[in-house]
Amino acid sequence: MTSERSSRFIKVKGIVQGVGFRPFIFNLAEKFSLTGWVRNSSSGVEITVSGDAIGLDSFISEIRSAPPPLAHIDSLIATNVPWQEFAGFVIQTSLQENGARVPISPDMSICPDCQRELFDQADRRHRYPFINCTNCGPRFSIIKDIPYDRPKTTMAGFELCSNCRAEYENPRDRRFHAQPVACNECGPKVWFSVKCGTVSEKDEAITQTRAWLRAGKIVAIKGLGGFHLACDASNVQAVNALRERKKRSDKPFALMAFSVKIIRRYCEVSPEEEALLTSPQHPIVLLRQKYETNIAPEAAPGQNHLGFMLPYTPLHLLVLEPGEGYPDIFVMTSGNLSEEPVAYLDEEASRRLDPIADGFLMNDRPIHMRVDDSVARVCSGVPYLIRRSRGYAPQPITLPIPTRQILACGAELKNTFTLSVGQQAYVSHHIGDMENYETLSSFESGIEHYKNLFRITPEIIAADLHPDYLSSRYAMELAQRTALPIIRVQHHHAHMAACLADNGWDSTDPVIGLTFDGTGLGTDGVIWGGEVLVGGYSGFERRFHLSELPLPGGDASIRHPSRIALAYLAACGLDADTNLPPMQSLCSEERTILRSQIEHRINTPLTTSMGRLFDAVSALVGVRQTATYEGQAAIELENICDQQENAPYNIPIEKDVMLVRPLLEQILRDWSAGVANSTISARFHNGLAHLALEVCKQIRRNTSINTVALSGGVWQNMTLLAKTLALLNREGFTPLIHRQVPTNDGGISLGQVMIAHYQINQ
Repeated sequence: MTSERSSRFIKVKGIVQGVGFRPFIFNLAEKFSLTGWVRNSSSGVEITVSGDAIGLDSFISEIRSAPPPLAHIDSLIATNVPWQEFAGFVIQTSLQENGARVPISPDMSICPDCQRELFDQADRRHRYPFINCTNCGPRFSIIKDIPYDRPKTTMAGFELCSNCRAEYENPRDRRFHAQPVACNECGPKVWFSVKCGTVSEKDEAITQTRAWLRAGKIVAIKGLGGFHLACDASNVQAVNALRERKKRSDKPFALMAFSVKIIRRYCEVSPEEEALLTSPQHPIVLLRQKYETNIAPEAAPGQNHLGFMLPYTPLHLLVLEPGEGYPDIFVMTSGNLSEEPVAYLDEEASRRLDPIADGFLMNDRPIHMRVDDSVARVCSGVPYLIRRSRGYAPQPITLPIPTRQILACGAELKNTFTLSVGQQAYVSHHIGDMENYETLSSFESGIEHYKNLFRITPEIIAADLHPDYLSSRYAMELAQRTALPIIRVQHHHAHMAACLADNGWDSTDPVIGLTFDGTGLGTDGVIWGGEVLVGGYSGFERRFHLSELPLPGGDASIRHPSRIALAYLAACGLDADTNLPPMQSLCSEERTILRSQIEHRINTPLTTSMGRLFDAVSALVGVRQTATYEGQAAIELENICDQQENAPYNIPIEKDVMLVRPLLEQILRDWSAGVANSTISARFHNGLAHLALEVCKQIRRNTSINTVALSGGVWQNMTLLAKTLALLNREGFTPLIHRQVPTNDGGISLGQVMIAHYQINQ
């Protein structure tokens, strides 16, 4: 019995361009003996296909269940159409539609097939540093416009040789319409240069790079989305020189190793962590360090975790290829001076990195959009993003409800912006800390690029409540220039909303928001940061908060934990023993100035910040008195935590205030009694976890709310997060944590979108 013949028109939306989707459809049509055509459009992929009904059903089912590895289908709509006769199945040229939009694949790490060819002496691309196919390689960093075709990428200037063109035009080939496809004959080239000019080219350039790294030199390497600064991670002199030249005092460097096997020599690697390391995204993964390794301590001072990544480009693989006497671990940090965006243009990199690098491994494949490395760790067996960038952006996040076209400008630190339309939110790659003109320029150019790529014309602008953030100033100036409505969003409300959106929360029911972070302007003019909110996208009630305490120097205080500690003691009416570490770290004159500053409230706003409480405790017990990067004091306090200690400090609640003074009294008592800092740290973490549980229980008794959203930079603390989740789960709460965007300020813009949508529609 034969089934009835029919024709269908199929529209597929999602990440379906530049990922081998059309050849996949071509070969699938052949498999089921179907005829018709497939083409890219500005909004996705369109297919018209004819054949017997059973074959058509199987064809559509397999598209849904087994798409190409890098594809991500958001929707597939199949419509019956009148029978159409075709001679065969073909791939048509792309169709451009005005106003249509299609997601763009992130840049992806080299796939196993390309890696195998890279080291295969019989392959024509043996040791070619830019080998790629439809399953890997650059995407977002090279695309200028859609549809994603070679003429609209930075590969447009490289004309395909006959062999590459044959692969590019063959639907049965793995490189069919792989836009960056190239080889030694027709593609980008590498060279090694120093101040006097080019020294070597092609494979000799890689050989010379390896020789310089082995000799303890610092080399700037042009990668996928920008430059790295590389050196031998076991060479103390090289690591120290890099720190000094880069002006990066203590912040840990990212590390790169050729294989997971090598990484295991230095860190504990769980199966889930290995899966994250080897995923197509190849992020930097924070791993627990083993003792007594030969990695220079200066690579990650004061840390018990190291940030490792695997080589994600063929060029990195060639540079890191194991060899006798060759280092096996390398610092691979972003190519910039501290606090600046990563360099990505050749001339700019030569100028900015020349004082840092001894040599440059360059190439002539242009980068259109800079993209920094992503950072992640594993939480409860699944990825937990710290920085969302290469490999993840600009893949859209599906929103729980459709929104209008909104531009959300994010926060000041760890900035991202978000552009939304319908149920798609395009959260940008990591922009960085908005503290200088260079980062602001990167922010502005990124917004324009996303608007163009995704055909979004904002109708609403969202920004943080703080008027002095550069992102807020940009938003206000844009609103004034365009006469668009602007919604000012309280920082911690945005955190809570981001966590809800991250989890697909589509209810108007309120939740409990444990929003613990550094600082954000509150609705009352106080600098918030230790907040327990009740609400949702449309609004919130501030139910509990930490005690209001003085913050001498305002935002600048994050560099001076000792000053915060002494200010907190003074505000709480507690005497500071002269032997107390923060007292020892400041001279008599500094302490006098500090007392006067607090007494007369000179540049000393009040704060309820949980992050600053961590800083104060870290300073009180002598862990960290001055900080060279945000969060350093808190990170080092967590690092010494005794995981076997279960006793908590008691943090009482009086009305709506979580009292800090009794906590400090207990810490001072233990410190005076000679209790180990590791124990004090553990009791502090335990106390905060029990405090989080208690405020949730009080709210549940009054409201029956059972869902708890945990958001804010403090929840990057895995010790506190694990302890809090265990307590909440044990008491029957439903906790929500971040999965697709960071819990820190890198997720703020997603929450701003949802709040702006609800507020504009109220």
